[in-house]
Amino acid sequence: MGGAGNEEKAVVENREWYLAAYAPEGVPTSDHLKLRTVPLSLAVDSIPDRHVIVQNLLISVDPYQRTRLTGLEEGLYFPQFKLNELHHPPIKAKGIHSSLLLQHIQKAEKMGGAGNEEKAVVENREWYLAAYAPEGVPTSDHLKIRTVPLSLAVDSIPDRHVIVQNLLISVDPYQRTRLTGLEEGLYFPQFKLNEAITAFSVGRVIRSTDSNYKEGDLVLNPFSPVAEYYVVPAELLIRKVDPSSGVPLPDFLSSLGVPGFAAWVGIEVLGDPKPGSNVFISAAAGAVGMYAGQLAKLKGCRVIGSTGSDEKVKLIKEEFGYDDAFNYNKETDLDAALSKYFPDGIDVYLDNVGGKMLEAVLNHVNVHARIPVCGMISQYKKIWTEREGVRNLLNIVGKEVRLEGFMVGSYLDRFGDFTKQMQSQIIEGKISSKFKIYHGIESFLESLGSLFTSSNVGKVIIEVNP
Repeated sequence: MGGAGNEEKAVVENREWYLAAYAPEGVPTSDHLKLRTVPLSLAVDSIPDRHVIVQNLLISVDPYQRTRLTGLEEGLYFPQFKLNELHHPPIKAKGIHSSLLLQHIQKAEKMGGAGNEEKAVVENREWYLAAYAPEGVPTSDHLKIRTVPLSLAVDSIPDRHVIVQNLLISVDPYQRTRLTGLEEGLYFPQFKLNEAITAFSVGRVIRSTDSNYKEGDLVLNPFSPVAEYYVVPAELLIRKVDPSSGVPLPDFLSSLGVPGFAAWVGIEVLGDPKPGSNVFISAAAGAVGMYAGQLAKLKGCRVIGSTGSDEKVKLIKEEFGYDDAFNYNKETDLDAALSKYFPDGIDVYLDNVGGKMLEAVLNHVNVHARIPVCGMISQYKKIWTEREGVRNLLNIVGKEVRLEGFMVGSYLDRFGDFTKQMQSQIIEGKISSKFKIYHGIESFLESLGSLFTSSNVGKVIIEVNP
C-alpha cells in the first residue's frame, strides 16, 4: 500500500477524525467527533525538510483522550484538542518505548518543576529489606514498601549532589543473591536490614548542586534505591542518557545495560566463537540469552537455545534468530536433547542456568570448548547444601575445556567498546529486545518473583510512575 502503487497515486483521499464541538460531560457522540476525508499528497517534494509521511497501522484508544475533549483546562490538565483541527503532539522520538517514555518525561517535568518548588517535601515510596530470605522466592515478609518524607529543596542537599526522580528500574536475578544474608555464591554484598535495596535505574535530575548535571538530565545509576526519588553524590552516576539517540530508554537497562554487557562479555570476549561454531545458550529467552544468541548469529555461528515453554521456543527462533531451540520442560532427557540438536558437539556454551543443564552439556562438548558461566539461576533459590552438583567435571580435563565464571564488573575497561558496538547494532536493526514492563513502584516484589518462573521472557523493568 505504501510502495510503488502510491508513487503513481500521488494524492490519496485521507480519512481523519476531528473535533467538531467540545463535550464537557457524558460520552462524546457524532455531534462532537466527526470523520472527514481530505486530500493528502504523497509526493516527497510536497513535504518539508526533516519530515516523514506515515501510514498508520495501529492506533491506541485511551481514557485520557476523553479529558482532552471537554474544552476545560482542569483535572488531568492535558491540552485540549482544537476545534476543526488535526492535532500533532510535540514529541520527537524513535521507537514506541521512547515515545511513551518521553511523554512520561514531560509529565515528570511538570512534577519536578514549579509545582514541587512549592511542595518542598514529597512522600517518597521505597522498598527495604525487612528480613533475610536464605531460600525460596522472597515474599512480603522479607521485602516491604514504606513511605518516607524527602525534601526537594535545593538547599537541603550537599554540594555536588543531585535529586533524581526514577523513571525506570531494572529487576535482575542477581538481586536475589543479595537477600540471603549469606556471603557466598556470587559474593555480592548483602543488602542491610531496614535499608533501601538498590538496582540499576534510569532517572531524571530534578535538583542539582553539581555543575556537570542540570535539571532535566536523564541519568543511569547502578545503585539507585528502589524508590520514586533519591539523593546521590553526582560522582556515583555512570552516565547521562540521550533520549534522542535512536535507542529506546528501556534498552539502557537492557541491551546497553548489565544483560547486554553480560551477553557481550560471554560471547565476544570469553566464548569467542568462529563462523560455523556450534553455540548453545541456556535461558535463551531471558534478558541475557536474547542478546547472546543474536550476537553469536552476527558472528556467523549455528545457535541453539533452551527455554521453558513452546511459546518461548517460537519467540527466540522468530524474533531473535536462533537456528533452533527446545523446551526443557518437554524434552526432559537433556542428554538426548543435546545429542539431537548437537550431533557435531558443542563449541561454546553460555551458561545461565547451571545444575543439571551444565552436567548434560559437559557430555557433549568438543575438544577446546569454551564455557563462559554468566549465572546459575536454577540454584539461586537454594541454600548451598541443597544445590545440584555436577558429577562429570572430569570431562573438562579430558576435552581441555575452558570453563570460566565471570562478573561484568571485572570488564568495565571494555564497557566503551561494548557500548559503541551494541548501540550501532541496535540503531541498524541488527539487535532487538523484548521487555516485560511492570507499572508502579509497588510492583517490585511481583516483578522480582517473576524472574524465577518459566513464564518470564526478556528484560523485566518497572516504569515507576506510569
